[in-house]
Amino acid sequence: MGAACGVLAAAVAMGVAQLLAGLSVPQASPALAVGQAAIDLTPLPVKDWATATFGTSDKAVLLTGVFAVVFLYAAALGAAAVRRLSRGLAGLCVFAALGAAAALTRPGASAAYALPTLGGAAAGAFALYRLVAAAHRAAQASAAAASAAEPLPPIVFGAHDRAGDLGGGPHGGDLDGGPHGGDLDGGPHGGDLDGELPAPGLPGAGVPPLRRPPRQPPARRAFLATAGVTLAAAAAGEFAGRQLATRRNVTAARSAIRFPRPAFPAPPLPPGVNLPVPGISPFITPNGQFYRVDTALFVPQVDPSGWRLRIHGMVAREMVVTFDELLRRPLIENYMTLCCVSNPVGGPYIGNAKWLGASLASLLRSAGVRRGASQLLCTSVDGFTSGTPLSVVLDGRDALVAVAMNGAALPVEHGFPARLVVPGLYGYVSACKWVVDIEVTTFEAAIPYWAQRGWSQQAPVKTESRIDVPAPGSRVRAGRVAVAGVAWAQHKGIEAVEVRVDGGQWHEARLAAVPNIDTWRQWVWEWDASAGPHLIEARATDKTGYTQTAVQAPVAPNGASGYPSSQITVYE
Repeated sequence: MGAACGVLAAAVAMGVAQLLAGLSVPQASPALAVGQAAIDLTPLPVKDWATATFGTSDKAVLLTGVFAVVFLYAAALGAAAVRRLSRGLAGLCVFAALGAAAALTRPGASAAYALPTLGGAAAGAFALYRLVAAAHRAAQASAAAASAAEPLPPIVFGAHDRAGDLGGGPHGGDLDGGPHGGDLDGGPHGGDLDGELPAPGLPGAGVPPLRRPPRQPPARRAFLATAGVTLAAAAAGEFAGRQLATRRNVTAARSAIRFPRPAFPAPPLPPGVNLPVPGISPFITPNGQFYRVDTALFVPQVDPSGWRLRIHGMVAREMVVTFDELLRRPLIENYMTLCCVSNPVGGPYIGNAKWLGASLASLLRSAGVRRGASQLLCTSVDGFTSGTPLSVVLDGRDALVAVAMNGAALPVEHGFPARLVVPGLYGYVSACKWVVDIEVTTFEAAIPYWAQRGWSQQAPVKTESRIDVPAPGSRVRAGRVAVAGVAWAQHKGIEAVEVRVDGGQWHEARLAAVPNIDTWRQWVWEWDASAGPHLIEARATDKTGYTQTAVQAPVAPNGASGYPSSQITVYE
């Protein structure tokens, strides 16, 4: 019962805290703050393992782990509180202190960030007090009821009763209506209970007294009622808090946006960008299938009417740009491939899309970048920071403050209303989502989020390739087999792709057409496959002459390397 008291009190605390966060600052929710703190404090090897093991479900796994730890702690706290309430309340204070500390250390936090946790802790303490008191009353009432259970009267035999004759009928109380009275087991002389009936004249001899089962004490029913009310209050607080936290849902605002025609539209896609190979990645990745890797446990809901982009730091003129002002600037449309540094060799964290946005270089020139600046410290609305090399943004490539993706407003989970897209760099240094602040600074003066955790500050995308078909572990019929996939070397371009089988000689693949050097490129090689197990490998060469290396390297600190491979079986 004590563990139940602790779990229910914790549920109330979290439900009330979520409600208060929804009414004030959604980012101050203890679950969110603790989860974000856990992400921040997790060592790099553990992060890599989580991404490799759980993929894009790593956030759900993290939150599940946070809740599991909280409720295990709460169960122990409840058991302690039943023995001594002060111990339970002290444990609750520790819980509240950790939640408040996590909230107060979030980027941009103020004293108000602690209020949801403190309010939730107060509600949890009250619930714990009431539950423990009800549990004590229920336990005392149960003990009293058990000791005072009323015994049933014993069976008494009269002097003239025969063994087994338990009634008062004319033939001696026959229980089953037999003519000879009282036969309970079909014996020939009636009333035989295997010799266990007492002799006549010995009332109740050999028969232990029976007790009526105790009724459920009112105090126990009161505890169950208190627990039910507590659970309902916790659920209501959690539900209402989440509804309030998402009351700024921007779906309607996103649907209402009408973008002006781009000043620099993307050219039509050339014929042949998509090879007719079943299973190969399409040239354009649909928005719903585009990978998502970020640190946001809950997707920020940013209304474009209140969005502002501040550009400051080593500039001649600080600028603040609204969303409407951004749309009035000359918009650029282009095809670009984004890749996450966490992508293993041949991995899924890469996609290609048509982006629309304003020139980031043009915005910086309007602000007047001062001599000596080397980095753009870009900050998301949720406090995440990325560090982009200034020289890359200003070298003429289409670095964008993007507002649309594949002909529609950015999906909320991909940075609506605005994000950065810089071709040729891994996303953690170039693709800040929900961007609201750009500080022009130096690499020495400011260290962004992932660089603080051991990742490289300079992160150009490595020349890589991937085998889409045949997929690893598949079985294919002997004969002509299409080996196909994609290769990328953003802002350098793919010149060639080669394939080999079982470590043999390299064979040049056929390349699909591409609109520019900032996208991935499909490739295919026709193979005369023979029966047996085979290992297929690929490598790409970019337009600078660099060929993808066979040296295997992990994703940290600046991207994986090695040949992609596919182990398959060919059958006759």
